[in-house]
Amino acid sequence: MTKRSIKGRLEVISGSMFSGKSEELIRRIRRAELANLKITVFKHRFDDRVSIDFISTHNGDKLKAIAIDNPEDIKQFINEETQIIAIDEAQFFSPEIVRTILDLVEEGKKVIAAGLDLDFRGVPFGPIPPLLAIADRITKLYAVCMTCGNDAHYSQRLIDGRAAKFDDPIVLIGAQDVYQARCRDCFIIDKVGWKPMITSIA
Repeated sequence: MTKRSIKGRLEVISGSMFSGKSEELIRRIRRAELANLKITVFKHRFDDRVSIDFISTHNGDKLKAIAIDNPEDIKQFINEETQIIAIDEAQFFSPEIVRTILDLVEEGKKVIAAGLDLDFRGVPFGPIPPLLAIADRITKLYAVCMTCGNDAHYSQRLIDGRAAKFDDPIVLIGAQDVYQARCRDCFIIDKVGWKPMITSIA
């Protein structure tokens, strides 16, 4: 009888800015370290707010990571002994990250990916939606709305204290100087002059 191969699993940690995604990712990594599991940690090279070589949280905690921009590069830094692969700021990666993660799971690896599920416009962000769809476990985290104190799952971008425009660049690295956590009621996006692209299905 042929021995059945054991596949891995995918865990996704999502939420708005300031919801504690990186903190939760680091917590799981350190828990795995206590069990002496072989872990490799990655982040997108684009995120250099504190250090290119570390995952960092808003409360100052940090953890060594490998900075890459091409999802395929992950495979260069792991081997058969690698058991867990952690990926922070997964929303910045190209759609190819989904295929790479699926390959890793097929090979028996456990992958933990953390990232923003919505961009500053409130639109599903990059590869996070398909990762959520195929995940074995999803953790949705909430921040505290900086306007009313309710649960927040939007990342409000502010430019000179005013809501950003819908057609502004999707990616703008920043923290509390540029972004606030907001609930649905307090979230604002400036759509003045914005025209949605209309396509015909006839």
